[in-house]
Amino acid sequence: MHKNRFSRIGYILAIAGSAIGLGNIWKFPYITGANGGGAFVLVFLLTVFTIGMSVFIAEIILGKIAKKDAVSTFEELSPKNRKYFKYIGFSFLTGIIIISFYPVVIAWILHYIGVSFNSLPASVNEAESYFLNYSQNSILSQIFYFTLVFLAIAYVISKGVKDGIERLNNSLIPALFLIFLFMLLYSFSLDGFGKAFHFMFYPDFENFNTNSILIAVGHAFFCLSIGMSTILTYSSSISEDTHIFKAALFVVIMDVITAIVAGLIIFSIIFTADASPDKGAGLVFITLPAIFYEMGSAGVVFAVFFFVALAFAAITSAVSMIEPAVMYLIERRGFSRKKATTTISLISYILGIMAILSMSNDFKELLTFGNKNLFDWFDFITSAILMPLGGIAISIFVAFIMDKNLVRKNLVPYMGEFLFKVWLFILRYLTPLFILALMLKELGVLDF
Repeated sequence: MHKNRFSRIGYILAIAGSAIGLGNIWKFPYITGANGGGAFVLVFLLTVFTIGMSVFIAEIILGKIAKKDAVSTFEELSPKNRKYFKYIGFSFLTGIIIISFYPVVIAWILHYIGVSFNSLPASVNEAESYFLNYSQNSILSQIFYFTLVFLAIAYVISKGVKDGIERLNNSLIPALFLIFLFMLLYSFSLDGFGKAFHFMFYPDFENFNTNSILIAVGHAFFCLSIGMSTILTYSSSISEDTHIFKAALFVVIMDVITAIVAGLIIFSIIFTADASPDKGAGLVFITLPAIFYEMGSAGVVFAVFFFVALAFAAITSAVSMIEPAVMYLIERRGFSRKKATTTISLISYILGIMAILSMSNDFKELLTFGNKNLFDWFDFITSAILMPLGGIAISIFVAFIMDKNLVRKNLVPYMGEFLFKVWLFILRYLTPLFILALMLKELGVLDF
């Protein structure tokens, strides 16, 4: 079957767009703030270039060799008598669940772009009250923005690899980096920049422990968008002249730079305002808006740029999460691209509406199970169970099940014999062990 293929730069920007998301700009700064700054950054860098990159390359290889949807890829590359490995390919279901609640956060971001223009909260307490009131009571506003996001995502996916995904990333990723460059240059002029730099790059072992190591491993894993067949699916449309090791290395470096620059920008703002860097998940929607208000007119400009950058990063990631499921319906079930996109989008859209309702005061009792509402359950199931399982399964499959000569033949020309052996060792022994430890920690089985 004829398939549109990414250009070399289109492929790199597409997998960069998949990898660079809310995890880099929202999550990385606040977990760095809570886990010792520079000490955490150091461990994150070590793990992202070893464990994270090992699975990243494994997914690229699977897609490049098979050039099919995820299920067909594992079926084709399994030994003849072990076709049940095709079920690893159903890790694309993780993306369907994530895409149901991830756009809810994008909807908040779009709302906050409007808030930045005319009504930034004047204090942290006011910002917290505003955010809680919005997320718990403004159901129609959230559904409006959520619907806009979903229509945009579905439109891009329906246009295909070349005219949809590549065109989107070719526009938004350079724009994202330009916005970040502007914000970083402005941060240099802030009084808190020196303190932010010291905080990010000088280790503080007082707030760093074994638990911090696993958090760093987890973030290195999750911020590369691996474990749910996204990189595999994009790599099935790779152009033949793409140097896969250089492409992987370039994307991982871009991913790391984005996270570190986001940290420098956010901590510069926080330290200039003499605020605390360990505010947790509320950093973006509670702490920063109040600080932007205190910055006056410059804060308004900064807030708009910041939330637009967040939106760009989030949308490119969101698009990548839905493509593996769409590709499965096209190649395994004979759907047209538009029918496949509509089917997957409707399923995730309905789940997303339920996630919004589960946080509202009117419906939370109905949609709370145990100690979590539906939004939190979707987040927990994907991050604590499904993505780690996908990562472990992909690592074991490529390292132990696939034809070793096939793997060697497709990697050694790009990375050389020595680096290939290092990569294979990490993929075989370190990656499954660390991801399993992370998963057991998240499930509460291990306590560090």
